[in-house]
Amino acid sequence: MTTTSSIQDLFTYNRAWAAQMERERPGFFTSLKSQQSPKYMWIGCSDSRVPANQITGLDPGEVFVHRNVANVVVPTDLNCLSTIQFAVDQLRIEHLMVVGHYGCGGVKAALTNQRVGLADNWLRHIKDVRDRHAGILAATAPEGRHDVLCELNVIEQVMNVAHTTVVQDAWASGQRLALHGWVYGLSDGLLQNLHITVNGQDGMASLYRAAIAGVSATRR
Repeated sequence: MTTTSSIQDLFTYNRAWAAQMERERPGFFTSLKSQQSPKYMWIGCSDSRVPANQITGLDPGEVFVHRNVANVVVPTDLNCLSTIQFAVDQLRIEHLMVVGHYGCGGVKAALTNQRVGLADNWLRHIKDVRDRHAGILAATAPEGRHDVLCELNVIEQVMNVAHTTVVQDAWASGQRLALHGWVYGLSDGLLQNLHITVNGQDGMASLYRAAIAGVSATRR
C-alpha cells in the first residue's frame, strides 16, 4: 500500500465511521459540538497502542486527554500543566487518571540506560524514579523490573500532579477532584488499579507509602 492510498483510507474510514454514528445515534455530532463537559482527564503515554477512549469505553467528549512519552508530569512542562489547568478550572473534571502501560518503551529505555536521542533528556525524569526506588528494583527478578518501574513511575507522576499549584488550589477551594494511578496491560487489554487515589492534601504521604509498598509486595 502506498503512502498516498493509506492516507486516503483514513478519510474513507472517517466518513464511514461518521455515517455509522449518525445512523446509530442521530444528532450525536450536533450535541457534541455544543459543549465539552467531561468528568475525566487521562494523562497517558503517547504509545499508539493505548487509546484512552476505547480502553475505557467512553465516547468522544467524555474524557479530556494529555499524552506524552511515558506519561510523565513535571513542573516545567507548561504543555501538560496548561492542559491540567484547563481541565480542572474550566471543565471542572472530577477524576484525573495517570495511566501507564506495561511494555512502555520509554520506561524500558530509562531502566536499561538505552540511548534513544533527544528523548533521553525527557526520560531523565523516569531515571530519577528508577534511582529513587533502586532497592525495590534490585529485589525484583530481572524479568519483572520493567513492569515494576512502569508501576512506580505512575505512582510518582500521580504525586507530581497532586503537588501542582492547579490541583493544590482546587483542593484548597473545596473543589471535588480525585487523582488515580492505573496501569494498562497490552497483553490482555485490562486496566489495573495501583491503589493510589488522592482526594486532597491530607494523608498524601501515607497513601504514597502504601502504594509503593503494594508494588514492592506484589508477587510476579
